[in-house]
Amino acid sequence: MSFSALDRHQHIQNLQEQSFDLAIIGGGINGAGIARDAASRGLKVALVEAKDYAIGTSSRSSKLIHGGIRYLENLEFSLVFEALAERAHLFEMAPHLVHPLRFVIPVYQSSRVGFWKMAAGMWLYDLLALFETPKMHERHSPEDLKEIMPILDRRELVGALEYSDAYMDDDRLVIETLRDAVRMGAQSANYCQVIGANRQGNIIQSLQVRDELSGKTFSLKARQFIGSLGPWTDIVGAQLDPEWKPKLRPTKGVHLIFPKERLPLDRAVVMAVEKRIIFVIPRHEMVIVGTTDTDYNKNPYDVSVDWKDVEYLLSSLNHYFPKLNLKVDDIVASYSGVRPLVNDGSDTEGKTSREHSLFSDGDNLSFIAGGKYTTYRLMAEQAVDFVLAKMPFDYRMKFSRSNTQGPINDQVSVIEYQRTKDQIKDLSESFGFSPSIVENLVDRHGGEAIQLLQLMSEKFHQGQEDEAMWMAEAHFAIEETCCLALKDFYWRRTPLFLSNKNHGLKYLDGIAAVFAKMLKWDAQEVDRQKKELLSEINKEMAWKFTYEDSSEQT
Repeated sequence: MSFSALDRHQHIQNLQEQSFDLAIIGGGINGAGIARDAASRGLKVALVEAKDYAIGTSSRSSKLIHGGIRYLENLEFSLVFEALAERAHLFEMAPHLVHPLRFVIPVYQSSRVGFWKMAAGMWLYDLLALFETPKMHERHSPEDLKEIMPILDRRELVGALEYSDAYMDDDRLVIETLRDAVRMGAQSANYCQVIGANRQGNIIQSLQVRDELSGKTFSLKARQFIGSLGPWTDIVGAQLDPEWKPKLRPTKGVHLIFPKERLPLDRAVVMAVEKRIIFVIPRHEMVIVGTTDTDYNKNPYDVSVDWKDVEYLLSSLNHYFPKLNLKVDDIVASYSGVRPLVNDGSDTEGKTSREHSLFSDGDNLSFIAGGKYTTYRLMAEQAVDFVLAKMPFDYRMKFSRSNTQGPINDQVSVIEYQRTKDQIKDLSESFGFSPSIVENLVDRHGGEAIQLLQLMSEKFHQGQEDEAMWMAEAHFAIEETCCLALKDFYWRRTPLFLSNKNHGLKYLDGIAAVFAKMLKWDAQEVDRQKKELLSEINKEMAWKFTYEDSSEQT
């Protein structure tokens, strides 16, 4: 069965009528990874997500795949080693979504960690990667930096270290991982919220699930259940178990988006600010700056950017890049998320471990919490092993070992991705679209870009090519990734919200027309969907409206 929005009703029917080996609650990166791993072994898998896939932390990260060089200072060597190994796997699994990037760490006379200590850390980082890194680290003098990064503040500059990690499309990685799980037989439905459980002692017989679109409820039956709920772990845990004890120390992270013309970088920069690290990450046409790290105890759905978060990040940027004189008006977009850190009793947010935790709540209910995005594949493998250990020996022996190190899609293997990139000029001439449009699609979709180019050529060839591209993306998102709402398309299927000051709203009518035709929306539903999208944008950027109001009054 496909992962199309048009087949969602069939997925829900199967979820109601069948019994599964494993039912997963939560469609973030951990849930998607567990579904893919379990399906690859031959388990009968179900997954339900209360809202849209990747709606929480999984689409609100720093969008990095990295070993975590800052964790070396906490002596978390095993965490760094695992992450670097998984980084190498992800380069192979999703080369269209995970791209190598060079990072620069400037060292000043006042820096907490000196130049040579930092250089030793770089050697250790490359060593823990077993020297399988896109490029080994380098040392730079202040004179070197004058050439490679002229906008950087060079007062009291001792030098800099440059090393390799990667950036990614976090939301797309979730979608593509889950899409592969569905290809292997998993049943999955978004907008299906778990509202209760039918228990007999320590055993859950079934979960009560409500389809948020139809309002109907159904029972989901499985041998084993696992919650991969991110910052909602304690909320849903307490819902399923009256004796639940909180497991998390949630923290809020805020990111700001600047256009590259105002923050011209071709390398990422690691800024050390008040014992924290802030990343400045160039990707595509934008630059992401973040993140903050503060305790957060409210509902994760309500997380938002505060003016003090913006002020902190903007001040840090101008400290490192004083020549740019960046201002609030330069900020294109912002977003905030909640990290589901496992509470280890640390005295500060930054010291709380990023290790993940697997634990049981009864005989057939498990949870996974914490962890790093980079190690999601390994965490999923360990989670499925954990669940299988609860099954009778003779039953679990019929399943194969984990097999998830290969590409998440045959059309996005390293070879296929590179072959398609090499054809950009030919594809541009063949379809009649500019090389930049073709390159955009190839970088997001690998070999599947050809499918979108065909859609542009056959269905959306009238008008401007950039609008045609986004209309083709809308068609693809509905047909291939179960996209059900305009806000989900703008946030979790494309970079439209983050890409410019208009948030891609100039394409809204064309995109909405595609959704209306494919999902059979009437004019009233189209209007409701547009208002919902605008409401989400206003919520995300509310801090800016507050700032503008206060500026006008002074």
